[in-house]
Amino acid sequence: MRPEGTRTYLGDEARAREACVRRLSDLFAAWGYEPVELSALEPFDPAHPHADRAFKLVDKTGDVLMLRSEFTTALIRALLPEGLPAGPARFRYAGPLWLREAPSELGRLREFVQVGVELVGVSSPAADAELLELAWSALELAGVKDAVLELGLPSFVRDTLEAARLPQEATERLRRAVDKKAVPELAELLDAYGVSGRVREAVLALPDLYGGRKILAEARQYALSERAKLDLEWLEAVLAQLPSGVRLVFDLGMARRYDYYSGLTFRAFAPSLGFPLLGGGRYDGAMVPFAAGFALGLERLLEAAGKAFRRREDRYLAASPELARRLRAEGKVALLAHARDEAGMREEARAVGARFVVLPGGTEEVEP
Repeated sequence: MRPEGTRTYLGDEARAREACVRRLSDLFAAWGYEPVELSALEPFDPAHPHADRAFKLVDKTGDVLMLRSEFTTALIRALLPEGLPAGPARFRYAGPLWLREAPSELGRLREFVQVGVELVGVSSPAADAELLELAWSALELAGVKDAVLELGLPSFVRDTLEAARLPQEATERLRRAVDKKAVPELAELLDAYGVSGRVREAVLALPDLYGGRKILAEARQYALSERAKLDLEWLEAVLAQLPSGVRLVFDLGMARRYDYYSGLTFRAFAPSLGFPLLGGGRYDGAMVPFAAGFALGLERLLEAAGKAFRRREDRYLAASPELARRLRAEGKVALLAHARDEAGMREEARAVGARFVVLPGGTEEVEP
């Protein structure tokens, strides 16, 4: 019996997953991102961002361990003992993660695979633009049709809310209301806290700062501090370096984890799927001085990509080891036949999914 929230992949599904990971890894490698392999077991840490959702186990010494639940923390913790790089360092990873999830939660398995990158040691609009372009290239490579990148700027929300000069608990309640786009609740809270004037107007505007590029001009009207203005200038500098064709939508009221993300955040959506295909952002100072990255969910990406990775290479069924070796040297997928005659080879070819049989006298296509 398979545990709930896990899956086994065979045949075409397993092949599609392998092909997708391989092609994404090749793409990231072409951009200079170096591979890392991280342990699936970590010491349990109550301060870990997923501590309350991680699978925990006890080893024979009595130490509590946890299964890896996300890559960013694992990578940064692996880097720290070795010393951070002096300049920009690029890393890529691929592998399974585990999270304890409620069975009814949609769009999430308890065991799933992520493929992603981290860019450490640099903080600039150019670095953010690099990650956005790479994320878009990954979506194009996967053949996800009509994908869109949704950009948020939690730092702008934070700097706007801080203009109200409220206690931390009150600011957090406002943040949650902004992120939920609960405008009536937000108005009630502002009334209760006595926030008025331009600050009230700016905070109430945050949930509606969603849409195309024109939203940025509207947001400038509500920039109450120099920091808020600099947030928007950074975003404009990022956009200036993106190539044409990248489809963007802006959600400047996105305020999840704004104590973690120091600048730009982004997610990708496709019309065929109601869940993000990827997510990432800049987290300067959260664990290291300068860092940003993103990760793609393999299961969601393949669901949105449809049949893009499900096409199997043509297979050849060879009558002898010599013929099979020659075909493999030519880059073909060659299976050695075990049938003893030509009729048996054709039947075997149909059974193993080979399109061609290769005999000493030549190659022939097999009727389905």
